[in-house]
Amino acid sequence: MASMSMRQMLEAGVHFGHQTRFWNPKMAPYIFGERNRIHIINLEKSLPLYNEAAAFIRQVAADGGRILFVGTKRSAREAVREAANRCGMPHVSHRWLGGMLTNFKTVRQSIKRLMTLDEMASNGLLEQHSKREAQGLRREREKLERSLGGIKAMESLPDVLFVIDVGHERIAIHEARKLGIPVVAIVDTNCMPDDVDYVVPGNDDAMRAIQLYAEGMADAVLEGRSALPEVPAGEDEFVELDEEGRPRAKPGAPARRAAPARTAAVKKKTPTRRKTPELAVGEPVEAVVAAEVDDVEADVSPEEFMARRQAALAKHKPAAAAAEAAAAESVPAAPAGGDAGAE
Repeated sequence: MASMSMRQMLEAGVHFGHQTRFWNPKMAPYIFGERNRIHIINLEKSLPLYNEAAAFIRQVAADGGRILFVGTKRSAREAVREAANRCGMPHVSHRWLGGMLTNFKTVRQSIKRLMTLDEMASNGLLEQHSKREAQGLRREREKLERSLGGIKAMESLPDVLFVIDVGHERIAIHEARKLGIPVVAIVDTNCMPDDVDYVVPGNDDAMRAIQLYAEGMADAVLEGRSALPEVPAGEDEFVELDEEGRPRAKPGAPARRAAPARTAAVKKKTPTRRKTPELAVGEPVEAVVAAEVDDVEADVSPEEFMARRQAALAKHKPAAAAAEAAAAESVPAAPAGGDAGAE
């Protein structure tokens, strides 16, 4: 379990800080007092802060995040390495190489070189070289394994850093802050807590205390991973297509309902041309023109409207003159007064 009791902290010596002359004043809120010139850490404040940090680690693991365990000093190497391997997380337990986060692209090249040497060693290709060359390749592989073996499977930057001893791992914390990666760290009374997002006040020198921290965070990771929803084993993602490029139904699957047939094709809207109205005898040309121009759509500009009106007038004036001439021939001449009245 990731939960920790105050008795476990007391038995592991978490409450013992550094000598009073080496203290950092910013750690004063977490100090209970001093005894024999050694600061005593207030576990009533350390325990809630540890639980908060463990809950954060658990949530990151539940979201599928990656936590990088960092502890390179001698008293922390073994505990950090074992805890990280147990929960399947990357770790740095030998030496922090400058630029391991900020220059991760170059570090990946070294990791690829290490993986190539591992493959050569497993396939027996090293024995095909001369004795001197094989010895040099083995030494290169051992050196890369010590420095990069813990992050061999880390293909991208981590989501969180868990650090033992802030002062000793200040370069790692500086790189994480530069990249915006949250930091969870064990902070002793002689360290600066400003660059740490989740401060856990406690002894960072005692091996039992370090083992307690590392195992607790590993348990938090395992609990978070166990909370991940299981993805059901579904059908394969490959879809077989027929000759026309349509998905082919799988054997045993229900038949797909046919799509409804389209009743009519979508036609492009085109303006319909009306018949030219016949001009009756004695009917004014303007009335026919107005009837024809009324068919013009509303979105026609005024210039186009006037152009169409002039064209209609020009078209109907000869017809009007011919109609009047034909009417004059068929009707006998009338007195001048009658003509004036007809007009």
